[in-house]
Amino acid sequence: MIESISLVTVYCLDQSATRDFYVDHLGFEPRVDATMGEFRWVTIAHPSQPELEVTLMLPGPPLSPDAAAFIRSQLESGQMGGLGLRVDDCRKTAADLTKAGVTFIQEPSDRPYGVEAVIRDNTGNWLTLVEPKPFTQEDLKNFA
Repeated sequence: MIESISLVTVYCLDQSATRDFYVDHLGFEPRVDATMGEFRWVTIAHPSQPELEVTLMLPGPPLSPDAAAFIRSQLESGQMGGLGLRVDDCRKTAADLTKAGVTFIQEPSDRPYGVEAVIRDNTGNWLTLVEPKPFTQEDLKNFA
């Protein structure tokens, strides 16, 4: 029986720089950094959710060369989706991250499900910050 999600992947172009971005700017903790042959396994986790690790993966095997090239091009053009991050105060978090030099592609905005902002990590992934509030499916239907 599946108990939970324990690992998600975020593609990046430089594992060390991306690990440092998540640790230094977003408060994640480094977990694993191991080289196995030509393969480097790098993971981070947020201290409030230690059971869920994020592997920072270079686009390459086991992806096909075409798939890896596509992911690299998406990262380089800032078009790759990443993670959704829950925050307690989106506007304050945005102000703090702006001071730390984080790039925002959408400033905090009211949504039916809470306050949302979108940042870009150092490698082009979009990260959504959400300060959630209760909502219904009907709230989403009426949102334009």
